[in-house]
Amino acid sequence: MSPPAITVAALVERQGRFLLVEENIGGELVFNQPAGHVEPGETLLQAVVRETREETAWLLTPRAFLGAYYWRHPGTGKASLRFAFTGSVSDHDPGQPLDDGILRTHWLDRGELVALGTRLRSPLVLRCVDDHLAGGHRPLTAAGHLNMDTAHGFEAVHVA
Repeated sequence: MSPPAITVAALVERQGRFLLVEENIGGELVFNQPAGHVEPGETLLQAVVRETREETAWLLTPRAFLGAYYWRHPGTGKASLRFAFTGSVSDHDPGQPLDDGILRTHWLDRGELVALGTRLRSPLVLRCVDDHLAGGHRPLTAAGHLNMDTAHGFEAVHVA
């Protein structure tokens, strides 16, 4: 099996409603938090801000780390490791084209999400909402990023 894809997701709540994207995945319309893959050279926070902007035309300000979630799709066997963040959005650009495959954005409450059932892209969508509602927030520093500038005293000889 191949290693899991490293992804990020943004959980944004406004007045009891959550920001979701409706997207076309393999010919099926599904709902997901703004989410995507971490690109080479990006930190997790940079990736979640970029993905949110690209998929929703909103600027995300991350506020807390929600958690890390490992999931393997039962049909394809593909695995992902999702790092989810909560935050607020501002500076919406309604003229910005959304990422390929993204049809539109929605603000849905938890009941509406439950009613979507199998139209949720994965079980992680509802799990992240429930963890957020339960108060499972951690400081942003819990999702640390090291590079050669921040890894003081670490020498290349330690790299495996």
